[in-house]
Amino acid sequence: MIYFDNSATTFPTERVRAVCSDTMADELSGNPGSLHKLGVAADTAYGKCISGTAALLGAKPSEIIFTSCATESANTAIRGFMSRNRRAGNTVISTRTEHKATLECLAYLEKNGFNVVYIPVLSDGKPDLKVLEDTLAAGDCALMCFTLVNNETGAVLPSDEILKLRNRVSPSTVYYLDAVQALGKIRMDLHKTGCDMCSFSGHKIHGLKGVGVLYVRDGIRIDPLILGGGQQRGMRSGTQSLVLARSFETALEEASEGIEAAFDDVSAINGYLRRELAARKAMILSPDDALPYVLNVSFEGFESETMLHCLEIYDIFVSTVSACSSKSKKVSYVLLESGVPQKIAANAVRISFSRYNTMHEAEEFIRCVDEIYDKFAVRR
Repeated sequence: MIYFDNSATTFPTERVRAVCSDTMADELSGNPGSLHKLGVAADTAYGKCISGTAALLGAKPSEIIFTSCATESANTAIRGFMSRNRRAGNTVISTRTEHKATLECLAYLEKNGFNVVYIPVLSDGKPDLKVLEDTLAAGDCALMCFTLVNNETGAVLPSDEILKLRNRVSPSTVYYLDAVQALGKIRMDLHKTGCDMCSFSGHKIHGLKGVGVLYVRDGIRIDPLILGGGQQRGMRSGTQSLVLARSFETALEEASEGIEAAFDDVSAINGYLRRELAARKAMILSPDDALPYVLNVSFEGFESETMLHCLEIYDIFVSTVSACSSKSKKVSYVLLESGVPQKIAANAVRISFSRYNTMHEAEEFIRCVDEIYDKFAVRR
């Protein structure tokens, strides 16, 4: 099997599975809210997990909230901030190439009377900074929401430039980042990024499904999305799962250990596929400076889903659009918003890598693409 769909999900590592198994031992299975020794042991272990995760992310333990997924993190951050800070302004800035988790939150805000301004994106997938500056300068902007690495194209947000713009033009505007596809691939130091809130997902970094993280910088106030017993400082009620928290911390720790070497290896794989596919008249849709972990390609003569299933015959797994949108069978809105013509976007396939993919897999992928064209294409 060749698994090139790592932007959709990754497989848990053996180390993550072992940690989860160890954490399910009786002595750590108490409720962290209980006063007896089993509860105290679980609570202590949970606190250590929060501290370890915070250290790996360049944050303080008080700034880390464990959630069920990045979608919950996005909802808590975006809806929670606008609910709590109504006097901060009525305008939210974003783009139409965001993940559905963000776009649906923005649609919810619009229905509830907030003004959402969508900054156009250029052909490289980056927001038009002149329009952003003008929108910030107009005032009344409480929040801006952007994605650090686009999950369909790998386009990298010019976050430093956006931060400088924000600080110069509208310093009170709060900055939320979706960093799901960046985590475990580039070094993350949240205090240095300058963002105020940030969301992450465990299953994108070889952890388990069912756990995410929300970073909220100290001093930023938001309303909780989930109410109940007041766990996690009242920000996310519900009995804490030590197993899920430890799975996230372990996956992040493991990813951080060889992050630079993995980046170089994946860059070599990405570069090889770009050259070989372009030589076969496939159109590379990911920007030249995209994160190498994502490669979006349009195959001449094959609609997206057709190529996906042709590759599946060879036990090769890729995707068409974001996994959250794939069953709708629509052409990628991200590509269309980036100016890609409908006909080309309709043939687009996303190939996404992890640190465990190899050059041999990339070479086998090219061999199978050649065979698919020989067998199924009407004409090359």
